[in-house]
Amino acid sequence: MNRKRIVILRIGHRIGRDKRITTHIGLAARALGASGMILTSEDREVEKSISDVVSRWGGDFWVKSGCRWQDVLKEWEGAVVHLTMYGESILNLEDEIRNCPKDLLVIIGAEKVPFSIYERSDWNVAITNQPHSELAAIAVFLDRIQQGNELEADFGGRIRIVGKQVGKEVIINE
Repeated sequence: MNRKRIVILRIGHRIGRDKRITTHIGLAARALGASGMILTSEDREVEKSISDVVSRWGGDFWVKSGCRWQDVLKEWEGAVVHLTMYGESILNLEDEIRNCPKDLLVIIGAEKVPFSIYERSDWNVAITNQPHSELAAIAVFLDRIQQGNELEADFGGRIRIVGKQVGKEVIINE
């Protein structure tokens, strides 16, 4: 994979209602190889929650909130992927997207996404054409585009889990 980074753009994050799901989207995106996440609504609690995980578990994932999606798209120099159940199947597009050498901005909505997002996107991608969660969509998308390679990442954090068939082993480096 030649791509430098994958950034998630979360459009329509509703502060009171979406805090938990947006945090989980950020955590999943971090664990599955994304570089960062941009929120259109300002939410310092989500930023802090994810930054706390990064400080303990490692990596360089970042979160920035309170950004106008129009400005993000205007400034973005890479390719744009919009995850939507109305898009073309990931099965038809994954090779093309995977082989794109540009950085990827991956757009997911919390509410109805403006039609101009569909027009501006290089790809409108459906993980499935059935109702499902944006969290599921981002996880499946990141895994398919990176072909599972993200699962072997070393985050270099203070906390690390040693996977075992039975039992738990946690290593904490002070």
